Amino acid sequence: MSARDVVFPPGRQALYERNRYSPAIRSNGFLFVSGQVGSHPDGSVEPDLSAQVRLAFENLNAILAEAGCSFRDVVDVTVFVVDPERRLETIWPVVGEYWGEPPYPTLTGVGVTWLSGFDFEIKVIARLPA
Repeated sequence: MSARDVVFPPGRQALYERNRYSPAIRSNGFLFVSGQVGSHPDGSVEPDLSAQVRLAFENLNAILAEAGCSFRDVVDVTVFVVDPERRLETIWPVVGEYWGEPPYPTLTGVGVTWLSGFDFEIKVIARLPA
């Protein structure tokens, strides 16, 4: 088995090492990105929901950029939302700021009860540029 080709965003490697997971793995022409939340560089939660979603996308975009991608290369998205019935009206307009133009990636939304203090998480698969 070959070693995993890990992608670390600038300035956050210690955070990922402390939590014992890889932010993203390149494999067979795709980039598999771990769920990204609205955490500050020290890992702390951004308390404002809209700002938390924006920060989750900024953290995601930093990983994509480090791998030579952008959100335009994303083919599959999974979002996790604590109490979506109450929070989706706040979250979805912010998502639209980052989503881009059609054709859009596929999307799966999952309502959850707990995200370690966060209210939103986004996980993606992107196609790596040739």
